[in-house]
Amino acid sequence: MENTSSKILVVDDEERIRRLLKMYLEREEYIIEEAENGEQALAKAISEDYDLILLDLMMPGLDGIEVCRQLREKKATPIIMLTAKGEETNRVQGFEVGTDDYIVKPFSPREVVLRVKALLRRSSPTKFLQTETSTKDIIVFPHLSIDNDAHRVTADGKDVSLTPKEYELLYFLAKAPDKVFDREQLLKEVWHYEFFGDLRTVDTHVKRLREKLNKVSVNAAKMIVTVWGVGYKFEVVPE
Repeated sequence: MENTSSKILVVDDEERIRRLLKMYLEREEYIIEEAENGEQALAKAISEDYDLILLDLMMPGLDGIEVCRQLREKKATPIIMLTAKGEETNRVQGFEVGTDDYIVKPFSPREVVLRVKALLRRSSPTKFLQTETSTKDIIVFPHLSIDNDAHRVTADGKDVSLTPKEYELLYFLAKAPDKVFDREQLLKEVWHYEFFGDLRTVDTHVKRLREKLNKVSVNAAKMIVTVWGVGYKFEVVPE
């Protein structure tokens, strides 16, 4: 099966939730490891390579927000945050520090499986390479190319490691060069989630995206342009 090699870290301080998630995900042939607190989760996530992390937001000690924030300084592992109802502010924080998706408790285990599959499809190069396509979905600019079949970004010939959300943001902007998008549009199109007044999620991701591109290519980083008072656009830098 296509999932066999996908390794997932399930993080929750409640054993019954870890057991439930493990049972459903193992039925799909995923390899499951567990962590019962934030400290343990962070140590595992840094020392090992997971294809995805299911991360509880509210935990004693190191909470999900802090785990995500510290992990994002080192890795782009896809993260789905598990949150309780009424934690709207925390969810906004989660997106700001680099969470790729969230699921509200109490959840349906089937929904979790579907969300996991969707995020793995969006983030795993091999899943895209296995798909037969008549034409390759590649966008090429001077200094930057985006291979959407492989979910691979290269700047001046070097690979750029992006989280799924950073990738989706870049790809969305690059598909419409010179078109200006306001923050509300980007939240709706890239996050599929509408915040009211909490638009700094977009700014945070743009900043992180520019920093990652800048480490590899200054010219590629310049393509993400701020349109003051409006939003952002993708502008092609000439050779």
